[in-house]
Amino acid sequence: MAASDETTEAGWEAEFEAASRRPLAQRFRYAFIRTYKPVLDDAPYRSFDTTAEYRAWCEANLPSWLGYGTPKV
Repeated sequence: MAASDETTEAGWEAEFEAASRRPLAQRFRYAFIRTYKPVLDDAPYRSFDTTAEYRAWCEANLPSWLGYGTPKV
């Protein structure tokens, strides 16, 4: 193992130890990061009759970086 790998691993272990000493409520608060997703978060819900309709809506309305479009092969 290289020295930089050992340093990185030691850093991770130190962070894990520090996190394990925090109260559970605080760990839960830090565990989830709220990220706004354009279009998806703009309506309380959407429903579709078929998966094909859902996929077509995703392809037409969502930014490609969200990953809901048809994969390009």
